Amino acid sequence: MAALPTFRIRTRRKYYRLIFTGLMAMMMSLIISGALLLIKVGLVDGFFMELMHSWGLGFMVAWPSAYACAYFVQEHVLSRIEFY
Repeated sequence: MAALPTFRIRTRRKYYRLIFTGLMAMMMSLIISGALLLIKVGLVDGFFMELMHSWGLGFMVAWPSAYACAYFVQEHVLSRIEFY
């Protein structure tokens, strides 16, 4: 079986937190939007379009809040913990 080439992006280290929180917010907002939509209305006609709408709104809130929380936790919380 042929090995698939790996996908890599080269960028500066200072963008790590921005990229990481963006990807995490994207995945978490999709999961939470899908789960809440299934619980609230069930699997109905137009489910995918409703999911994309709620995911877009959720992501617009999730990314800035995830970035702010990551900054707060990394700078103010983890700096006070001694790891060994």
